[in-house]
Amino acid sequence: MKALAILGLATALAVGAASSADARQGCGAGFHRNFRGRCVPNLRNIRRHEVFVVGRFYPGRGYWYNGRWWHRRYRYHNMWRYR
Repeated sequence: MKALAILGLATALAVGAASSADARQGCGAGFHRNFRGRCVPNLRNIRRHEVFVVGRFYPGRGYWYNGRWWHRRYRYHNMWRYR
């Protein structure tokens, strides 16, 4: 009976010590794996309030004007035009 109790206690300790799968799946804090297996950031609770300046060039995006991104701008009659 004592052996059975010790075996049950050892089993309970082994189950308690074994950790379940980590939600981050090996990607680190703030990241998870997508359906292709890549590590992507958790963006559910992050709200980005970025303010873009009209006519300024942002590398990798282009120029911000009239609520959209433009990739080319040129001078036309002393004003900027966007394409």
